[in-house]
This record gives sequence, C-alpha cells and structure tokens, in this order.
Amino acid sequence: MLALRFAGLIAVAAWFGGVLALGAIAAPAIFDLVDSGQVHGGRLAAGALFGEILRRFHVVGYACGAVILLTLSLRAVLGPRPRHFALGAVTTSVMLASVLYSGLILSNRIERLRQEIGGAPSALGADDPRRVEFGRLHAQSTAFHLVPLIGGLVLLFREMTD
Repeated sequence: MLALRFAGLIAVAAWFGGVLALGAIAAPAIFDLVDSGQVHGGRLAAGALFGEILRRFHVVGYACGAVILLTLSLRAVLGPRPRHFALGAVTTSVMLASVLYSGLILSNRIERLRQEIGGAPSALGADDPRRVEFGRLHAQSTAFHLVPLIGGLVLLFREMTD
C-alpha cells in the first residue's frame, strides 16, 4: 500500500511541479530572452519552442493522471480504501480531462492557426481576427493548465491530511 501511495504522490508532484515550472519559469524565460534580443529567431521561434515543450509535457500529464487514477483504484480494491478516495478520483479525472482537452484539441487549433498566420501572431494588427482568435485560444490553454495546478494542490493537501 505504501508503494502505491508513494507512486501516486510522485505522479502528483511531477505533474504539479512541471506545470508550475513551465508556466512560471520556462515560458517567461524563453519569451524574455527573445524579446531582449539575447536569443534570435523572434517570437515565432519562441512560440514554436515552447509549443513543442508543452506538447511533450502533455504526454507527462496524461501519464501522471493515469498513474494517479490507477494507484487510487488499486488502493481502493486492495484495501483499505483511501479516506478521501472520491475527492482524489474526481479531482484527478478533472485534471486529466483538462490536459487531454488542452493537448488534443486546443494545441491542434493553436498550431493550425499559427501555420495559417505564417508568422508571429504578435506581428498582426491588434484587431486582426486571427490575432484575436490566437489570443482567445492562448487564454483558454492557460486556463486549462491552471486546472492541474489547482488540482495538484488539492491532491497534495489531501495527501498531507490523510
């Protein structure tokens, strides 16, 4: 039981920590370096780089979500059932649904739009419908990535109080 609990906790920590690191450190650092001129290639290259990092991290999120759900389920079947089983299962399911939607739907829409634009969306006029759509999709993606961040906090708190 301890091994299952530990595996689930590692998955929560990896997922939560990864989202936090990407959103608070990696993305701002990449775009700051490009904007400062220290790294060449412009915002289009920065967006492509971060997009690929995010695409790869989505797979980490899928795996972490699966591990958390699997370990919770195994703990429930093998007994004793975790005290906050329903909270953990529902929270993880919402987190996983969020990252699946972001990775499989939103990321593809953003990439198609980026290819249609053929350059950095920031180079378009502020009222250009493609730039507006890109901004809307980017905001949705950011919001959907907040779900695993908040859910991870809930799961970590649950684990600390279990």
